[in-house]
Amino acid sequence: MAQFTRRLGTARFEADEYYRQALEAFRKRSYDTAINDMNDAIALQPRRSEFYAARGLFFLEDGVDDKAQADFLQALRLYPQEVLAHYGRGVIAYKSGNMDEALAHFSDAYKGDPKRPETLYYLALIYHRQKQHEVARRLMDVGINNLPPEDKRRGDFQKWLKEFDRILAASAKPTAPKLNVMGKPEEPKQLE
Repeated sequence: MAQFTRRLGTARFEADEYYRQALEAFRKRSYDTAINDMNDAIALQPRRSEFYAARGLFFLEDGVDDKAQADFLQALRLYPQEVLAHYGRGVIAYKSGNMDEALAHFSDAYKGDPKRPETLYYLALIYHRQKQHEVARRLMDVGINNLPPEDKRRGDFQKWLKEFDRILAASAKPTAPKLNVMGKPEEPKQLE
């Protein structure tokens, strides 16, 4: 009987209901409840990458990076293009200072969803660290434009946009000529 109900989709329906409950608990920052609901969903549908990616995000938000990493890896084994898993692995790599790995995962997440504000935010920060401020500013601008107007994260995006504008304005100012030992501008060197 159990195989018959699974074939008709009862297990999938129940798993989706646990997933919905987990997302609701996560919105309320009830991480233990969210994780338990995802455990139930995964028990019913263990081949769904999005379930592992979601539970990984819950662990990540709860500060349990090792379990988050394991879930993200499992999600990517099941579906190598799982956007949320790439995003989560990018966050972990960024927090540990591994910018090359972070850039690789955020780039993969971007390919899967080029409008995801969180991905754009981290990509902008990585390009800022690489002193590619124009690219960072463009990414941050796209990210803020994809946030809903009431989103509380807008303040962080706006602070960074101002910082990038400041940096870009400072780098656009002409520099004063170098002075020689007599206090006069140096002559340009002739090419031979």
